[in-house]
Amino acid sequence: MLQQTRVETVVPYFLAFMERFPDLARLARAPVDDVLACWSGLGYYSRARNLHRAAGICLEDHGGRLPSSQEELEALPGIGRTTAAAILALAHDQPRAILDGNVKRVLARHAGIEGWPGKSSVAGKLWKEAEARVPAKNAASYTQAIMDLGAGVCTRSRPACEKCPVAGDCVAWLEGRTEQLPGPRPKKTLPRRCREFWLVCDHHSRILLARRPPAGIWGGLWCLPEADELAGLDPEKGRLETTIQHTFTHFRLEMKIRRALISPADAVTDNSELEWMSVDQAMGRGLPQPVRRLLESGLAGPDRTRQPTE
Repeated sequence: MLQQTRVETVVPYFLAFMERFPDLARLARAPVDDVLACWSGLGYYSRARNLHRAAGICLEDHGGRLPSSQEELEALPGIGRTTAAAILALAHDQPRAILDGNVKRVLARHAGIEGWPGKSSVAGKLWKEAEARVPAKNAASYTQAIMDLGAGVCTRSRPACEKCPVAGDCVAWLEGRTEQLPGPRPKKTLPRRCREFWLVCDHHSRILLARRPPAGIWGGLWCLPEADELAGLDPEKGRLETTIQHTFTHFRLEMKIRRALISPADAVTDNSELEWMSVDQAMGRGLPQPVRRLLESGLAGPDRTRQPTE
């Protein structure tokens, strides 16, 4: 959950997730819809799907436990070099180098490594530095300490260098370059995409949702349908209700929301990826964040769905 997400955002999700899925077996046996519902709002939903798949593999191939070798861990969906090494260091006290965002920042400043850490040549230097510093003993304590150092002291902006236990030989501190290191991500203009989604309601105050394909944006989540997913249905002419801006890592999405009322006689579809739900039922499913916020706004409430669309 902490991959690309701040701790304060993750904490309530983590607590609820662990209460719902306290062990790998229960996670593996749960429907993926339940997993995505608990993840709804965190973003980067491939993490949830990978976690669910990895739990299934652990249950089937590893006796319901996480494997304890780097190679077997990296073979699980969603686990890469750093995550596997962190598991081995923290859970098994093995001397393994990690390189998460906080550690990259600490090492770049302390060793004076120039450039954006996402560049392969810079990442190579950081990995070399990380591996050279891992102690042969007390790897768990060291790994937790360097992550905490980056999260709480060597922060991205206004680092507390005067409180840092390793400031004495930190290149960035000694040379007054803490604001320059690590190097920034090269700026780029995100492309803009515009898509039209339909908030289709019936006379029973239900809404029509479509399950997204497993791959792609919002994979496996329940979303408002697009026009081509409404084939075979005959909603009355929909009016443009609102426009939502949502930013992904690689592009900005403009969601034009059209709202339409459908008659009971036409509210039948043989598309297994479409389902009528009450708003309460929908809120219990895995929903993209902008769709969840839209439903929370009351736009699909009973007082709105009973009004005929002009």
